[in-house]
Amino acid sequence: MVSDMNTTIGILGAGRVGMVLARLAVAAGYRVLVAGSGDASRIAPTLDALSHGAVALAAAEVARNADTVILALPLVNYRDVPAGELRGKLVIDAMNYWWAADGIREDLADPRTSSSETVQAFLHESRVVKALNHMGYLELEEEARVTGHPDRKALAIAGDAAADITSVARLVDSLGFDAVVAGPLADGVRFEPNTEPFGADVNAAELRAMLERFPNSARGQVVARARAGAGPETLRGSRTGL
Repeated sequence: MVSDMNTTIGILGAGRVGMVLARLAVAAGYRVLVAGSGDASRIAPTLDALSHGAVALAAAEVARNADTVILALPLVNYRDVPAGELRGKLVIDAMNYWWAADGIREDLADPRTSSSETVQAFLHESRVVKALNHMGYLELEEEARVTGHPDRKALAIAGDAAADITSVARLVDSLGFDAVVAGPLADGVRFEPNTEPFGADVNAAELRAMLERFPNSARGQVVARARAGAGPETLRGSRTGL
């Protein structure tokens, strides 16, 4: 797992996923900057103990100084990210919408759009790619393997620009996982919560098959009807269901 040593990875979010990603990125050779929700000094000792090299900074500093920024926050807080400092940057959306915990949010629960498209609309001067969201933090921690390992697991990617897809695939590979391209950013919906790939711990072939099965799944049919122009009453009934 060898990365470009000149690349700086920023992580906004110092929860379990953010900390695991920081450790993996440091191990892969990246310079890593991490921001939590409060003062950087609060997470610095934990970060140092867990990652042995990542640096704790304020969110705006992380965004300003990183080449690529991973959003590992609760999705409901996406409007809190420093959009100005992320202007022109590659942003990886590793966030998920948890309606049971966060309540029904009209801007996040609409099946006509993926959650990453909503994030892209807010970060309209950044380039958003969906990735690193559908595997649990314990699996991320334990399943990282070198390229070519027979037991290597896979992570899905969705994005609109080929160059950005390539960059994120390279990062995913350096972190210890095979990258499977799901399609454009709109297809990030294929590995959001309430889909077959979400929570799966599988290899590239199995993940690719899961993504391909999405249109025939219950959730896939809800999304297809919504994107085909289903009326408001139908959409209201489908937002929290399959």
